Amino acid sequence: MNWYIEVLKKYAVFNGRARRKEFWMFALFNALITIAIAFIEGMFGSPGFLSALYCLAVLLPSIGVSIRRLHDIGKSGWWLLITLVPLIGAIVYLVFLIMDSKDEGNPYGPNPKTAAA
Repeated sequence: MNWYIEVLKKYAVFNGRARRKEFWMFALFNALITIAIAFIEGMFGSPGFLSALYCLAVLLPSIGVSIRRLHDIGKSGWWLLITLVPLIGAIVYLVFLIMDSKDEGNPYGPNPKTAAA
């Protein structure tokens, strides 16, 4: 849960680098919260207002952590637009998200693994 809160604290930070763990823990908790909200809305027959509100609330942090994750592997944040290409774009983006960070520093900053140690 700490990783999720840390991403939310960096609400609109698009520079720097994000480790794989930071990205995937945010994605996990984001998915769990989305499922919980959908379950609650389903129980009460709500039209999806809470889901829409939550999605809007985490839109910028999601984009920010995605761009920082791309920076961690040495790619520009503009590579996020690859997801607009049907199927192939999603596969390429997923491969980028799974890749390990570059050991050395890059133009986006020092390696967050070694900087934290």
